[in-house]
Amino acid sequence: MKLELPEQKKLVFQMLIPIRWGDMDALNHVNNTTYFRYMETARVDWMRSIAAMPTPAGEGPVIVNAFCNFYKQLEYPGDVLIKLYTSDPARTTFETWATMARADRPDVICAAGGATTIWVDFPKQKAIALPDWLRQVVS
Repeated sequence: MKLELPEQKKLVFQMLIPIRWGDMDALNHVNNTTYFRYMETARVDWMRSIAAMPTPAGEGPVIVNAFCNFYKQLEYPGDVLIKLYTSDPARTTFETWATMARADRPDVICAAGGATTIWVDFPKQKAIALPDWLRQVVS
């Protein structure tokens, strides 16, 4: 089963992450949980690049759902090319999608996943409308 990205997705960020020896499991391939770390790293670096980091006394993003589909094994050594996309901005949420491929085989998707991000007022612990500037970035 292949992950179908929405037609209206927008490529917003890409990066390379080195595969570390410690990322592998006993079967000598990258452990499934590590793929979530790769997506998290890309999401956080992208959010930092657009000044959307959470401020505990203010507001910011919270991940409310995350998933990953695995297609081919990643193995050490190498680099993972992660492409991050956004789609479906709603009143308080938007979707992020990520594809992961080896940098030396960028057209072969090894895994793909995503997350639903909600914008939150942290002191009130309540979802609030996406800021206009962020809506423009993710649309």
